[in-house]
Order: sequence, then structure tokens, then C-alpha cells
Amino acid sequence: MSVVTKSPDRKVRRRGGAPERRRRKPGWWLPYALLGPAVLFEILVHLIPIVIGVWMSFIKLTKFFIANWGAAPFAGLANFRISLDFSGVLGKSLLNSFLITCAFTVLAVGLSWVLGMAAAVALQKAFKGRAIFRTLFLVPYALPVYTGVIAWKFMLQKDNGAINHLLVDNLHVLGDKPFWLLGDNTFVSIVIVAAWRLWPFAFLMLMAGLQSIPEDLYEAAAIDGAKPFRQWTNVTLPMLRSVNTVVLLVMFLWTFNDFNVPYVLFGTSEPAGGDLISFHIYNTSFLTWNFGLGSAMSVLLVVFLLIVTGAYLILTNRRARRA
Repeated sequence: MSVVTKSPDRKVRRRGGAPERRRRKPGWWLPYALLGPAVLFEILVHLIPIVIGVWMSFIKLTKFFIANWGAAPFAGLANFRISLDFSGVLGKSLLNSFLITCAFTVLAVGLSWVLGMAAAVALQKAFKGRAIFRTLFLVPYALPVYTGVIAWKFMLQKDNGAINHLLVDNLHVLGDKPFWLLGDNTFVSIVIVAAWRLWPFAFLMLMAGLQSIPEDLYEAAAIDGAKPFRQWTNVTLPMLRSVNTVVLLVMFLWTFNDFNVPYVLFGTSEPAGGDLISFHIYNTSFLTWNFGLGSAMSVLLVVFLLIVTGAYLILTNRRARRA
């Protein structure tokens, strides 16, 4: 009679006998086979383009080397120095675009969160017609991005747009019909359109989080004399801390990298108020044909987002442990 023992090297030893390799179970390869296409797709779609983009940031890839990337000279950190030279024209314009994007992100995310929270709280309790309101609120999120933004582009036209027709012709709030897609109003326009697209996502996530809060907490708070606003600050917000952490982070990343909204609204032109950083990098790459410089800006943007994301997660985790 032999005794079978397990060893760290996954071999089966028999007392007094030679080690034998354990037989694998039938079908052991199936999980790897199922994961294989996804891993291959991830490598082809994300990993390889990222590596190529980082490599492009270290070469002088201009229009003279588009036909033969291998002949582009090695530039070292020159593209990064040009991007971070804020006294130069390119660095100064990149810094200005970065500041506009920060302001745009704060306003769009903040406005979306406020609207989403207000709608989720308003629809928290059951009433007749609640399902209809929920469906209507999710329409902007369900629409294709380009369809919604193109509709806004028509509405923001100066002469024939619905916005000027409402504000000037019907409500008489403004004297003259302003430009919404040119000049200083472009910043207001892009914030409104981005918030219109984003707030249903905040509403959906916060509404799902509110469903997990026990009703007993609100009843206990009401018995203690807490008014609705006090219940919201002392019950709703603490219970939604984990949801808010994810929602704000996702909306921040989406908004800071937003390219569709400015591109569809303004085309290849670059108004000062709508010069978001992703749009700015696109124009640097494809209008000036300087792909090396555009890649360096993209790498700097990724590094910034990684730093902000890491700091945000560390800060929120510390607060969660202290709570």
C-alpha cells in the first residue's frame, strides 16, 4: 500500500518510489481557450497601440517621414521638452488647453452629478408614473453620441438654431442672437452639451445605489426629527460613498478625455473656449502632421490621468477606513 503526499512542485510522490507528475483534469484548457480571444483582442487593440504611441513620442515623426516611419530620426526627450516649454508657442498653447480642460471637467462633472443626484432622489420613492420619468431621463444616455451632439449643433446655430429662437424670439432674454459655436460662448456650449450627455449616467448609478439603502434608516432619522436635507446629508451621502467614488472617477476620466463633443460641434476648427486637450492633441498631430509631438502630449496626458487617479483612490480609501 502506498501513501500519496503533495509537494510544492505539484508532483505526486509515492513512499519509497519515484515522483510522478499529477495528471491534469480533462478540460483544463477550456478556461484558457475562452480567455485567449479576449487577451489577444486586448493586446491588438490596446497594448500594441500604446507601445507604438510611446515609441512615436521619442522620434521626430513629421510629414517628411510618414511614408517610412523607420527613417524618422530619434528625438529623445525633445518632443517632451517642447510640450513642457510653457514659454514657447506650442507649450503655452498646450498649457492653455490643459487649463480649459480642467475647468470644463470640473463644471461638466459637477453639473452632471448634481442633476443626477437630484433626479435619483426625486425618483427614489415609488409613485405613479415613476417608470416613465426614469425612461425619459435615460434617453440622452441611450442615444448615439454623434446623433445627440449633431442635434445640439443644429440647435446652437446662430440664425436658425432652436436656442436663439427660444431665448431671443420667444422669451426676449437676449437682444441679439449670439454665436454659440464661435467666440467666448463656445465654452458654455460645450459644458452644456457634455453635461447633457453625462448626467443620465450619474442618475443611473446613483439611482441603483439608492435602492440598496434600507428604508429603516430614513424612518429612524425622521423619528429623530431629521428633515429631508438632514436625511440626505447624514444618511444618503454616507451610504452612497462607494458609489460616488466610482461615479466621479469614471465621469472625470471620460470628460477629461472627451473628444467626440468638441470634434462634432466645432469640426477641425479650434475655438479658444472649446480647445479641450484631446482635441488639441488631435489638431497638433493631424493638422500639422507632427505625430511625434502629438504622441508626446498624449503620453503626458496619460501620466497626468494616472497620477490623479492614483491620488484620488488613495485619498478616498483613507477616508473610507477612517469612517
